[in-house]
Amino acid sequence: MVLSGPVARYAERVHGLVGGGHHVASPLGAWLLLALVAPAAAGAARAEMEEALGTDAARAADTARALLSAPHPLVASASALWERSAAEGLAGWRATLPESTATGPLPDQPALDAWAREHTLGLIERFPLTVSPETVLILATALATRVSWVDPFQVASGDALGRGAWAGRVRHALRTPWHGHRCWIAGTGRAGDVAVHAAPVRSETVDGREAGMLVVSVAAEPGVPAADVLAAAYEVAGEAAASLPGGPTGRRSLYDLPLGDTALWTLREEPTRTYGGREERFSAVLPCWSAESRHDLTDPAFGFGAAARALGELMGMPALRYEAAQAATARYGRYGFEAAAVTAFAAATGLPPEGVARIAELRFGHPYAVVAVTTDTRDGLPAGPWHGLPVYSAWVAEPSELPEADLADPPTAF
Repeated sequence: MVLSGPVARYAERVHGLVGGGHHVASPLGAWLLLALVAPAAAGAARAEMEEALGTDAARAADTARALLSAPHPLVASASALWERSAAEGLAGWRATLPESTATGPLPDQPALDAWAREHTLGLIERFPLTVSPETVLILATALATRVSWVDPFQVASGDALGRGAWAGRVRHALRTPWHGHRCWIAGTGRAGDVAVHAAPVRSETVDGREAGMLVVSVAAEPGVPAADVLAAAYEVAGEAAASLPGGPTGRRSLYDLPLGDTALWTLREEPTRTYGGREERFSAVLPCWSAESRHDLTDPAFGFGAAARALGELMGMPALRYEAAQAATARYGRYGFEAAAVTAFAAATGLPPEGVARIAELRFGHPYAVVAVTTDTRDGLPAGPWHGLPVYSAWVAEPSELPEADLADPPTAF
């Protein structure tokens, strides 16, 4: 399954609902979490989840299992399912989770925070949800990346960013090195002509395969809505990573554009010696940036409401309440890029109603009987003639005083 399309559509939901403010998110992290729950759904809940996922539930779940079972060398990933008590109704769904998914009893908040730190290279300090007495299960995914550019940026004056909204905001900016980075102008359907910069990171070779990453930046004219720029960026990044013959679709020739200044570039001509009579050169100036965000994913458009209904039906708890959230962080600098996200889904039921407990303290204050019986079992079943055999018995009619030696606490065991 080619996942880029469904994730790009899901990303448009995520960023659209988050809004146009400064933020970072991992739509993939949320998509994976929803895909893991999808096999539990049926009927209307399944249809709602498939609409959010952009594909059928079985295919989404298979894809999520494949991604989490064999992570990309540059993207650490993890998933976990914790339950207050293992519900029998979830056994079939539980078996569909990746073998790499950690399972166990519901941990306390410090343990959840520690899991987030461990599986995000320390980038996420706190788990995005709070465990409570009503929480019956938590399902989580984590993604993390810390990479270095093949060729680090040069340092430029902040003035090189131009006279736009960030004029005078920073003293220093990043300028592309002489080689190694890719820059171009692309024509897009959603955002018009955009400026594109792609920085490759140091790759890793595993079993003869080279695993790499491109971090692609896309800028449109200031008036273009953020949703359209993000959609264009997903499209351009996918094409850039695919290494299409002849370059990405929609790449504009500099000779088709007017000379002069715009909000996105300055285009000039200068004499040079070159075979063919003309050539095109690019450079780019970008700011360093970082972001930390927490996103509430309870809006029905994210699909987790349907996920809660599906699990609730399996558990016999149709009124199951839920929370879904993501914590994300990223930093883009001269020498590299790091990012991480933890996405969590928690299902909760109401506390049991208040009632009355009767507590008995039994007293053996008059004559009573004692019988000593041997046991002999294997796997919980009787295994020999000694099982259940009464060996000693007594009638206790005279109590004894506790010996002085037994009044002190026992010595500490080694």
